[in-house]
Amino acid sequence: MNPPPPATAPGTAVCAALPLTPGAAGRATALALRNPLDVDLTTGVLQHVTRHAAARPDAPAVTDGDRVLGYAELAGHARRLAGALAAAGVHAGDLVAAAGPRSADTIVTFLALERLGAVYLPVDPQWPQRRTAAVLTVSGARHLLDYADGTADTAAARAAAADAGATVHVFGELIRDGAPGDEPARPARRDHAREPRYCIFTSGTTGRPKGALVEHQGMANHLWAKVHDLGITDGDRVAFSAPLVFDISIWQMLTPLVAGATVVVARDADLAFPRRLTGLLDRGAVSVVELVPTMVGWVADDAERRGAGSLARLRWLISTGEELHPGLARRVLTIAPHVRLLNAYGPTECSDDVTHHEVRPADLDLPRLPVGAPVPNAVLYLLTEDDDSAGWRAAEPGETGQLFVGGVAVGLGYVNDPDTTAGAFFADPFDPHSPTGRLYRTGDAARIADGLVFYLGRIDRQVKVAGVRMELDEIEVVLRRHAAVDACAVTVVTTADGRPALAAFVTLRTAGTDDTELLKFLAEELPDAMVPKHLLVLDALPLTGNGKTDHRALAGLVTREAQ
Repeated sequence: MNPPPPATAPGTAVCAALPLTPGAAGRATALALRNPLDVDLTTGVLQHVTRHAAARPDAPAVTDGDRVLGYAELAGHARRLAGALAAAGVHAGDLVAAAGPRSADTIVTFLALERLGAVYLPVDPQWPQRRTAAVLTVSGARHLLDYADGTADTAAARAAAADAGATVHVFGELIRDGAPGDEPARPARRDHAREPRYCIFTSGTTGRPKGALVEHQGMANHLWAKVHDLGITDGDRVAFSAPLVFDISIWQMLTPLVAGATVVVARDADLAFPRRLTGLLDRGAVSVVELVPTMVGWVADDAERRGAGSLARLRWLISTGEELHPGLARRVLTIAPHVRLLNAYGPTECSDDVTHHEVRPADLDLPRLPVGAPVPNAVLYLLTEDDDSAGWRAAEPGETGQLFVGGVAVGLGYVNDPDTTAGAFFADPFDPHSPTGRLYRTGDAARIADGLVFYLGRIDRQVKVAGVRMELDEIEVVLRRHAAVDACAVTVVTTADGRPALAAFVTLRTAGTDDTELLKFLAEELPDAMVPKHLLVLDALPLTGNGKTDHRALAGLVTREAQ
């Protein structure tokens, strides 16, 4: 086995000081929201799997269609893959890109990399080749593990690895009979807490993606927060339904394993239509599922259509990724009164969710649902900038401010991107005993009432559409690269069915370029979710009275076109 990696990953920045107004530190500390809880931050997930395997070797750890992996079998596969990867040159601290569909092998891959002390970096096989190459280059990943086994097209990811100079390893070839492996009875014992554990790439304002790097201690804290707040036990069956490049996929595939429960893999086909989704939940006897609000609506619609008996085993439905509105929450609680509804919020940079709130009937008359109180060991501060002194002060009770996160949840920053890290991560000025020493500026406006956080939207141009977080600036940067584009703007509009969608507006330097060509250009650079559904060519972009692009007027153009 290789030695454990360093406490911080290469390429992360030293956090700068957060400027504060006089007395701000004391007031912010007094008003902070905390939820201390003693949890295990040092033990690897594979060690928990091995512990459960010793007690219940045949208990189902993962179900993936007709395939069922017991705890002993899962542990064995992970140890064997770890040995094969080590023999192939993967070392502790390496960032390893992983390409494949959501499956049982995703979990085997993660556990194997954890055993080596390597960093899991999911890439979407459907990303354009140039997007994946950019992710591999920015992250410095020298390895790509293809675990699709013919079930997904990974040609673009493999080509991107060649572009970036990364070595491609094929899962099936690594663990075939005769391949080197390492299967000791117990995984290596070490303190995992400060190891970089995974890296999730999100949209960036500079026109290139940014990779949020999370430590094991932050991840482990979030896994135990889910166990604690949801009461997850070895009798639960948790849906693994999130796209792998979203941070929520991490807890979905790992939390059941620390609790001795079962992961139920949802393949993409299971998520294509409401009937298939609710069919999976019923067929898989799922007790816990997390979905974006659009899919929560699907579940409510289909459960209402199917009537009594639908979702009989479901006890927790978690909404995340976008704002959950009271009307939808009311429908869920009415249609499925036996199901508990959780509203969750958190940034990728802080190990996923930092707040939880169980929605109660009393919440439904509020104009906005709270996202809740902090999860265990996350510390939340609400600050506002003081115009006179260019420093930050504590937002007073009832005042709107910007949410900052401290505590063990805060990640390491953006891999190999010190400038972007410096704009969002700061040395924690409030807690001299902080387990990370870092404070994260979310960029989210919020207010706090009765110990609960109410999310009020982004203060910048970062948005979420269909659960995908993105920077509108990144889309504009890419669009401006087209030789024919003179000026452009991207905004979010509301479609006829009431859902948000991306719309782009351009003015051209030369005639002869149409929307089809521009959308194709974007599709070659960006994930599908970031390609606008509407693109209009204009003679000029409308401006507000102060000379800025009038995004409200642009959104109106799409509405009128639809009519």
